[in-house]
Amino acid sequence: MTAKKLENNSNHQVIAEEVKILTDLLDESTRHLVGDEEFAKIKGLVKIAAGKDHSQLESQIASLSNQELIVVARYFATLPLLINISEDVDLASEVNLLNNTKQDYLGKLSNTVDLVAQKDNAAEILRHVNVVPVLTAHPTQVQRKTILELTDKIHNLLREYRDVSAGTIDRDEWTNQLRRYIEIIMQTDIIREKKLKVKNEIKNVMVYYPKALIPAITKLTGRYKELARKRGLNIDGATPITMGMWIGGDRDGNPYVTADTLRLSGTIQAEVIFDYYTKAMNDLYRTLAISTSYVQPTPEVVKLSELSGDNSPFRVNEPYRRACYYVESRLAHTEKQLLDRVSKDSVVSEENLEKAPVYKDAYEFKSDLEAIKRSLIQNHDQAVTTGPFDELLEAIEVFGFHLATIDMRQDSSVNEACVAELLKGAKICDNYSDLSEEEKIQLLLNELENDPRTLHSNNAPKSELLQKELKIYATARKLKDTLGENVIKQHIISHTESISDMLEQATMLKEYGLLDNQHARIQVVPLFETVEDLQNSREIMKRYLNFDIVKRWIASKNGYQEIMLGYSDSNKDGGYLASCWNLYKAQKELTKIGEDMGIKITFMHGRGGTVGRGGGPSYEAITSQPFGSIKGRIRTTEQGEIIQNKYGNKDSAYYNLEMLLSAAVDRMVSNQKVGEKEIQDFTASMDAIVADSNRVYRKLVFENPHFHDYFFQATPIKEVSSLNIGSRPAARKKITELSGLRAIPWVFSWSQSRVMFPGWYGVGSAFKHFIDADPANLKVLQDMYNGWPFFHSLMSNVDMVLSKSNMEIAEQYANLCQDAETRSVFDIIHAEWALTKEVILQIEGHEKLLEDNPSLESSLDYRMPYFNVLNYIQLEMIKRGRNDQVSGIYESIIHITINGVASGLRNSG
Repeated sequence: MTAKKLENNSNHQVIAEEVKILTDLLDESTRHLVGDEEFAKIKGLVKIAAGKDHSQLESQIASLSNQELIVVARYFATLPLLINISEDVDLASEVNLLNNTKQDYLGKLSNTVDLVAQKDNAAEILRHVNVVPVLTAHPTQVQRKTILELTDKIHNLLREYRDVSAGTIDRDEWTNQLRRYIEIIMQTDIIREKKLKVKNEIKNVMVYYPKALIPAITKLTGRYKELARKRGLNIDGATPITMGMWIGGDRDGNPYVTADTLRLSGTIQAEVIFDYYTKAMNDLYRTLAISTSYVQPTPEVVKLSELSGDNSPFRVNEPYRRACYYVESRLAHTEKQLLDRVSKDSVVSEENLEKAPVYKDAYEFKSDLEAIKRSLIQNHDQAVTTGPFDELLEAIEVFGFHLATIDMRQDSSVNEACVAELLKGAKICDNYSDLSEEEKIQLLLNELENDPRTLHSNNAPKSELLQKELKIYATARKLKDTLGENVIKQHIISHTESISDMLEQATMLKEYGLLDNQHARIQVVPLFETVEDLQNSREIMKRYLNFDIVKRWIASKNGYQEIMLGYSDSNKDGGYLASCWNLYKAQKELTKIGEDMGIKITFMHGRGGTVGRGGGPSYEAITSQPFGSIKGRIRTTEQGEIIQNKYGNKDSAYYNLEMLLSAAVDRMVSNQKVGEKEIQDFTASMDAIVADSNRVYRKLVFENPHFHDYFFQATPIKEVSSLNIGSRPAARKKITELSGLRAIPWVFSWSQSRVMFPGWYGVGSAFKHFIDADPANLKVLQDMYNGWPFFHSLMSNVDMVLSKSNMEIAEQYANLCQDAETRSVFDIIHAEWALTKEVILQIEGHEKLLEDNPSLESSLDYRMPYFNVLNYIQLEMIKRGRNDQVSGIYESIIHITINGVASGLRNSG
């Protein structure tokens, strides 16, 4: 029997009951806010939307004033948000229920460990697995922190609904609390009035750690080790999940990321984990009221208690408490030295803080706690060491004093400019940028191998750009020296197109001792983004990995070399099929290159929330990776609203992290499901299909003279770009240039206009041509779908994204075009959409979209009417805005609709 996937098995009845309660309360709050007459108009729109009479919906919305549309937009933007909360609560409850009652589900950790335990090297596999979600601040998270806090309160109340139904919680009191928070939401600004700064983004993402990520990761890690122990496997020291961070270190295209933001990112993260440790130590202090009247602690604990400054007469017979006070004193002194602050929760006096020695690292802190644990176990107090005590020890192992590893990232062109200036200032080469690729390689290798001096240590004047970059590397060095090696471990190079791009990065790292000719304290990580870059990556990496100095750098990183793969730009460049297929082939071939050289190639996947940016269900995404491509480590970006969806509470966080971990391990140890001969046949078929798909895609996007104008006229790209949803500019160049537009607003705009273009365009024609060439090819594609995880995931994602598109609404956006020729682009898109839907269903053998995902189908059924209304409000406001009929507060209406549609779609950016 196949284990069920929880997202596909939601409790529709409970969700429907909760949504009814929430909708009734929203109706009540809105009626009080606007009065019966205006509220009747809102309910009229609900009725029209439910009847799918879109022409009447359009005319009715057009008749409303800007003032009326403010409340109407708020109402319809709030409904999908409330539905999301109910679904999240159902998932969290189901995770707890199935774990507590020992029932199976797809990706359950115990089943994964059982699978590994059959291997001869099971302990080694489990000990070295490391899955790293990397939190980013790309501008798709449109909700304010204030709104997220209110949704948390509603989430917590809905968690009590079953108790309310059972009568153990007073229904009236519970309902009043819900009503209060919904009323506040309806009167709170959904959209920020001012654009976020980098420091705001850092602080916003930190919210997820205390409430969700820290408890979920410590629980998951503890359970992982316990499951292994029960199977006779010792995996002490394993950290199956650790966290990554881009905010504050990713300066590619973001001029607001500086040395100060990098320092701030490291500092704020450290403050979060020190606060957690301080609270945990206070709890431990209160718990360990164990008296010498009954037990005798070990000499280790006696020594710790004697060093304590806790001289209260009430603690004379409580050595464990005195020992905890001493440990917290050392912790507080360490925090003060590293961060120049002490957690507000610390109970340690200034005098005792100064007397206690500073911990040289987190492992020394853990060592003191382990001494206490050993003493408790020796005195038969094992139960005391479980739960919070064990979770604290796991937290120290995972988070250290740094919390999460910050990635640094910069564009290769910036590195080249800086290196050229450094070489000229050091009188080594006046015209570096004019050299051939081979000349650049030889010059840089000589500098890295043979010259220990830094290039910037001279009096030559330095540009503002170079000064800014050097300060960043100096800050990185300082952070590593203070918070530990794990605070920054890799520097990513955007737009890696050559070997010299990587050697330039190494040269910049060398300037502050972050790399020398033997060791790399920070690894150089290439990012291959476009289809062409992915295709060239094999030859680039094959030669780069053969340099002796690179081999030594890799050896200093335990034989691992990371490569980052960009899903967004490859999609924008070549379309969905070309992007996915070239990413798949690149992974397979790069893995083989590494294996031939004895190097473990690991991958960082630069995914977004949407299918068009590499999104889709995490478990399927990882288990469909090329066989053998996961060498114990995998990192993946988590962006925008996906962070809230996955990690908004500790139970959802536990489940989603469990899915990532189980999928990675499953892919490492499972047998290949498809024979090598079949894979070769599939590959030959895919090569032809993808080439055709790429041709179809590029013919429209890059060769059709009207496509550029269509995109800028028939999507809300200009309105999206004006949203205060991120510190980073929406485009590298001018906002009216397609080539310079970032992939995120590109995808976000297509989602808003309900075309979902990046997730499917070119797919239908390519498959249709393949089938028309030989009718037997349909059976080939069906076999690929049923037997090849990669292809099955590919088709399922297209199915899902088609289900969220709406060509009737998309046509209304097309009507925004200023001339018939520009509007005609929609006819091409619509024809390809219809063809894609027809062919996908043929390949899947399904009658309708989402046939194997009834929960998502149900979810869309009861949320679609509401955010369809939002699209029509958005269309009306775009028309008014382009006719200069909107100003001041009314400009926020369109932003509210953008927020609501994003909430409704859930993976829009």
